[in-house]
Amino acid sequence: LDFTVVSTECVPKELLTEIEAKKQEEFQLFFQDGNYLYLCVGYGEKETGGYSICVKDLYLTESSIVVDTTLLGPKTNGDKKIPGKSYPYIVIKMEYIDAVVIFS
Repeated sequence: LDFTVVSTECVPKELLTEIEAKKQEEFQLFFQDGNYLYLCVGYGEKETGGYSICVKDLYLTESSIVVDTTLLGPKTNGDKKIPGKSYPYIVIKMEYIDAVVIFS
């Protein structure tokens, strides 16, 4: 499936509000906006910054969309960790497909 990882500035406001409410805990959610489907995966509160998230797989089966992501990091600045708490999450935008979403 074709998809785009969306920056925070491009996330629909209603979805961003929902992410903000859930970001302290791990979460998985999806959101439809017109002709687009947004798939979101959050990894909860982390003690440092520097994390990134990789989309390992995103594919369509006969009856579902399967999303598989992994958390990477934290990246370090030399031997120092990036200070401050972070809330890593990813928002994936794709064309709307009427199917069950499975997060693996």
